[in-house]
Amino acid sequence: MGSTIHMKNIVFIPNIDLGNGRNNSYHYSIKSWKQWCDKNDCELIVWEDLLYPVDYMKITWQRYYLFDILDNNNIDYDQILMVDADTIVHPDTPNFFEMTEHKYCGVKCDGCYEWVLRSIRGFGDELFGGKRIKPWNYINGGFQIINKSHKSFFETMKQYYSKNNEKIIQTIDKLKCGTDQTILNYMLYEEKVDVKLLPSCYNLQDLFRKTLLHIPEFSWIDDTLDNLWEAGWIYHFNSIPQNQKNRNANYWIKRTYEELYK
Repeated sequence: MGSTIHMKNIVFIPNIDLGNGRNNSYHYSIKSWKQWCDKNDCELIVWEDLLYPVDYMKITWQRYYLFDILDNNNIDYDQILMVDADTIVHPDTPNFFEMTEHKYCGVKCDGCYEWVLRSIRGFGDELFGGKRIKPWNYINGGFQIINKSHKSFFETMKQYYSKNNEKIIQTIDKLKCGTDQTILNYMLYEEKVDVKLLPSCYNLQDLFRKTLLHIPEFSWIDDTLDNLWEAGWIYHFNSIPQNQKNRNANYWIKRTYEELYK
């Protein structure tokens, strides 16, 4: 009687250092994910090597070579979470891989709706013939759960970029409304991918706008993270405004890790 081979789920984090200081705190993110992976019998893979120069292809686009990276390194898997490095995962986060029904999973982008709608209109007009997608189905690209059945969709994303890279680069520069995320959402719609939306707690975004972070010149809330712990499981430190105390993403990632994992 043959034995069953257990294929692990993978957490895949792009962490490319471009020398601009954005990565200074990302080792805290990686440590938090390593502890979560160990607890939930998952494998953590941190990707640190550019595939193409960023003036040809932004890092956010290069992550769609995920399956190539895994296959070229002979890494087998069941499901994969592709997650941004500016996140901290709470140690008690439930195993979201058990909630997927083996579908393509994401979390709705519920930060600045004006930004989302402006991006949908802009990319729709420039690249998709004036089409529109619904903002209530629009996911944040920083948390995507996929499996082998989605290889063909990632291949479609890569081919779309190869055929349209000059127009895409021009549109990114013109709109200043993201790089891959809105195109990803259009392509999910165009390719009729069955997307399951997970609750916001698994990719809690735009934490400042949700008044979960205290920035002195903007905030009236107490300087505590107690509300953050109760608001969700995975904290995504995007869209934090410049401020006098320099409480940027690096500050909050470090502080969140140290308070959660003390």
